[in-house]
Amino acid sequence: MPVKAAAGAARYLDVQLAHLALTLGTTPVLRDIRWRIRPGERWVLAGGNGAGKTQLLKLIAGDVWPTPTGRERRVYRWRGATYVQPEGVKESIAYLGPERQDRYERYDWNFTAAAIVGTGIHRSDIPLDPLGAPDRRRIATLLARLRITALARRRFLTLSYGERRLVLLARALAWQPSLLLLDEVANGLDAAHRDRLMRFLESTPRSVLPWVLTTHRIEDVPASATHIAILREGKLVHRGRVSAASLRKAFGAARPTTSSAGTVPGSGKRKAVGGATPLVSLRRASVYVDGVRLLAGLDFTLHEGDCWVVHGVNGAGKSTLLRTLYGDHPVAVGGRIERAGIEPGVPLSEFRAWVGYIAPQLQTDHPQYLDVLDTVGSGLHASIGLNEPLTDEEARRARRALADFGLAAYARRSLRALSYGQLRRVLFARAWVARPRLLLLDEPYAGIDTPTRAALVARVEALLAQGLSLVIATHHRAEWPAGATHELQLQDGRTVYCGPVRR
Repeated sequence: MPVKAAAGAARYLDVQLAHLALTLGTTPVLRDIRWRIRPGERWVLAGGNGAGKTQLLKLIAGDVWPTPTGRERRVYRWRGATYVQPEGVKESIAYLGPERQDRYERYDWNFTAAAIVGTGIHRSDIPLDPLGAPDRRRIATLLARLRITALARRRFLTLSYGERRLVLLARALAWQPSLLLLDEVANGLDAAHRDRLMRFLESTPRSVLPWVLTTHRIEDVPASATHIAILREGKLVHRGRVSAASLRKAFGAARPTTSSAGTVPGSGKRKAVGGATPLVSLRRASVYVDGVRLLAGLDFTLHEGDCWVVHGVNGAGKSTLLRTLYGDHPVAVGGRIERAGIEPGVPLSEFRAWVGYIAPQLQTDHPQYLDVLDTVGSGLHASIGLNEPLTDEEARRARRALADFGLAAYARRSLRALSYGQLRRVLFARAWVARPRLLLLDEPYAGIDTPTRAALVARVEALLAQGLSLVIATHHRAEWPAGATHELQLQDGRTVYCGPVRR
């Protein structure tokens, strides 16, 4: 229940946290959090994987409860009243993060983009109430503001990862929140969509709407940010105004003045293996999902020892291509896909036995109650979860893969106790546990902090040097492996360029 507050309070939330702690299972996640977020403040929340950023946002939003200590306080001042718990203000907080986006994939909520934005107006998960003319005008205004009007009639699950993210941002704005929480919201965005996001964030000084944005990349810190907070091992070690010094403290560098495009991979490249065995090939391949053509007449051949980089704007077809290679999507009549050793009648599982795969939806698919060891061991069966317990030999192999990726200490933690970035590292171990001949990596470094990303890139490049074959889809040129041999550029599901890496 609210208690009396000073008159004239703004309609935007003023949040004060004091002495908050959070433990998940037996794992301490947050410690003695003290923080205040006032109307008009625009915060960047920085910290490495596992620092507790996502859980802190959830704690602010009222989605998780602090561990009782006897001293904890959450105070929300809103519309002239003060609330000492999130009830009463929870509906005024809009939270957008990977879990919200993943929920649509998990439950197969395949509504149109306009209908999903409309759920923000009515503050529901799925469309429940008819949209009136004022609602439709508001939806159109929000889509236009983010420059995604063309997506209005598209089904959500036919959109690319980055397109989905902007649709859900429009949904959050339709909520008319008094506080906006954005968790790694720039992940998966191409340059154009990232520019749309940044344009929106740069427009927010015209409002006193407070927001908090988490990111691992300094280039995703908007110039409109006013404050920065830094988490380390669950404790806020810095809170204050954004400055060059605070950015260096958080990211190890000052904000770049131009976009970080990276460099073309250099002299460390391997040469393509001429005449090597084709591992997988597409011929005139078209792919449809829910009646929408996402790939159109592609020709593509991956030979043993090749390293392909797939790139293109959001919606170009990158994820669809990797899912097709892996076997999640069939090729339409008139085209074909051929996989080494897989003849008609041979189960697809025979192919997947020597392929490692990492993609955003895999973080959605794995039940949160699984522990890390069983999740990695499931990679030996290319399954989600396990039908039977791991054998001693399988457990030994899973532990070896965890050690290879610096995760040995996490073996018996549940997935729900991991951060997004930690779970992505677990998927790397899962992809490697069977020592595959081919890796398919779809935006594999999204949500990973800079030191971890550097270590994983180095690990992948070492595997390439040993002869591993690879297909990687990424928006970031700096993430192209030094051993890249070929590139495939897509647009609207069609080939723009297919051949050796261009200098």
